[in-house]
Amino acid sequence: MNLAEKQVELTTQLAALKSGQDRLAFLVEKARQRPPIAAAFRADAHLIPGCLAKLWFVPEFRAGKCFFVCDSDSLVVKAIAGLLCEFYSGQTPAEILAHDPGFLVPLGITQHLTPNRRNALSKIWERIRQFAAAQAR
Repeated sequence: MNLAEKQVELTTQLAALKSGQDRLAFLVEKARQRPPIAAAFRADAHLIPGCLAKLWFVPEFRAGKCFFVCDSDSLVVKAIAGLLCEFYSGQTPAEILAHDPGFLVPLGITQHLTPNRRNALSKIWERIRQFAAAQAR
């Protein structure tokens, strides 16, 4: 599934929920069900600096596509970072670079985040973008 199709699916799924708070609760529940990353990846080398919560990010490039996993000691951070990791995983670098996550703003998810958690969201997007850009070279 390409990113435009993923966006329609995700937007439809989230828009069916009544409010931004409900959407965030849905994402948190999905994060609860996501298994933690392997202990080997819970190392400083995979930490995203500048986040209050610990946020580990592991990118991988195989068969011409980017794959991302993350984990956090904060369930809300794990939820929002995981949303982006799931959304962009399995896509080519060019697709990722051409598709900004700004479509999430009208869904009201970000308005219910503290500034620090919005910072985590922007940092994970920056890492995804940087990794895709490095693979596109």
